[in-house]
Amino acid sequence: MRFLLDAEQTEFVRTLDRLLTSADTPAAVRAWSAGDHGPGRALWERLAGAGVFALAVPEEYDGLGPLPVELAAAFVELGRHAAPGPLAETVAVCALLRGLGDRGPAKEWLPRVASGEAVVSLAPAGSYALDADAADAVFHPVDDGLAVATGHGPVRASLDPARRLARPTGGDVFVTGAAVRDAVRAAADWAALATAAQALGVGLALVERTVAYAKQRTQFGSAIGGFQAVKHQLANALVGLEFARPLLYGAAVALSQAGGAVDAGREIAAAKVACGEAAYAAARTALQLHGAIGYTAEYDLSLWIGKARALRTAWGTPSSCRARVLAR
Repeated sequence: MRFLLDAEQTEFVRTLDRLLTSADTPAAVRAWSAGDHGPGRALWERLAGAGVFALAVPEEYDGLGPLPVELAAAFVELGRHAAPGPLAETVAVCALLRGLGDRGPAKEWLPRVASGEAVVSLAPAGSYALDADAADAVFHPVDDGLAVATGHGPVRASLDPARRLARPTGGDVFVTGAAVRDAVRAAADWAALATAAQALGVGLALVERTVAYAKQRTQFGSAIGGFQAVKHQLANALVGLEFARPLLYGAAVALSQAGGAVDAGREIAAAKVACGEAAYAAARTALQLHGAIGYTAEYDLSLWIGKARALRTAWGTPSSCRARVLAR
């Protein structure tokens, strides 16, 4: 099976790369971490203008999708540039509302999500919601029903300072039943795919930045990038990421079959654990080769290192993903 992007998809990725490169995402990430959502919301609107969120929204709601392969490619770039915000959670909400159809508020929210007017988040059952303080709506399961939160608890820090967590509170349940359980399960799969893609992008950025640093830093009169031990560490990190890439796109292809109706859970779990572990290994390599400067908050590399650690367990821990792959 072919897992390479075609010419149109490749040009879309290049367009996103140019957009994000010009947007100074590290500054937006630091502002978001401090509770200033202005730069992040401006970036969100630019991403929406490029069609990123429309990829998760059906055409009848002013979207372009659902297009899992294109969405995965876009989220790799979002990870490479460490874009802030509830990105995977927005994709999950789109899948959730699609699954509910006319029973849910799809007509109210999906066009606004596609256009970038609204930022939404989804809290796993009984857990924290990402960026509840920045979202226009936070959806959360309540028993066999679904509610839109009317508020949230205290904002807590996470491994990634830009991932601000809070428990959703309040909100009336507007739909119940088996359809909600199925929609929530599908939403979690889409969130896991988007998170895996982000993790892959984060890992690629860490390797790219560490290679550039290894060419500049010198010891004993030579650039450390010329030392064989350093080359081996970087090569191992890159190989792990490149082995994870086809698993990611294989999961996206599986999700796209029959409009996403085919159960692609095992493929998504395999992609999630592979991308998350590869990104985490790349973060450890980057930190080791940068030395103490790598984890200082003032140094941009720390933004990607923290994100690699957080994405590794978001929407599926390595152990739970492995268990799902092995389950019959």
